[in-house]
Amino acid sequence: MIFREYGIDQNDTIILLHGGGLSWWNYREVAEILQGEYHIILPILDGHPGSDRPFTTLEENAEEIIQFIDEKLSGSVLLIGGLSLGGQILLEMLSKRKNLCSYALVESAAAIPSRLANMLIAPILGSCYGLIKNRSFSRLQFQSLHIKPELFEDYYRDTCQIKKKDMIAFLKANTAYALKDSLRESSAMIHVYVGEKESRQILRSAESICRMLPSCKLNLMNGLRHGEFSINHADQYANVLRHIALSEYSTADR
Repeated sequence: MIFREYGIDQNDTIILLHGGGLSWWNYREVAEILQGEYHIILPILDGHPGSDRPFTTLEENAEEIIQFIDEKLSGSVLLIGGLSLGGQILLEMLSKRKNLCSYALVESAAAIPSRLANMLIAPILGSCYGLIKNRSFSRLQFQSLHIKPELFEDYYRDTCQIKKKDMIAFLKANTAYALKDSLRESSAMIHVYVGEKESRQILRSAESICRMLPSCKLNLMNGLRHGEFSINHADQYANVLRHIALSEYSTADR
């Protein structure tokens, strides 16, 4: 796994895990905002542009990042955040190591498997994968994700580089993920963020995570869709990370 780093490594460390089909630029603006205050690490998940190996499983991605934390960061960090696929990998990491971080921010992560979606991924991608490099098709797909327009070139460049085998693998992993019972043992203070306009599955998943962890804080963001918080509102996202890291985040700050 490849890791991009911002800031001074003597500062407290924040790790941010990008969404499926995206890459480190998911959090580039956030890292630029916070690099004077924290040591920011942006892993490039397996099977994504810039990575050094194909995607296998969420569990293996989690193990790779834990190994990096053990080898480079003395076994724990201040905070880990993750969006969608990255949020699932974060939940898996917390399930594997109860004291991996002090705080966690899980954004828009599915935690309830969807058997139908999982079955349809391979045939649907098999029929339309060839269109991915078509710029007009890619722009329509990009617009459907409601990502701010200035990130289109990053999105288009990287989408064109994702191999079909990897895309199928991480999408199938995404739709099959279920919470592990060992997550209950995590000592991290976990904050779950979801947009008001997300799918029913994501909203139900957020509730499921918080039912498993009574100390979990659920934050419903008015007017936002899937992934919009960290990608489109970097200033607000960075401020939330600051509040969480300083243990000063309260309902008055939402």
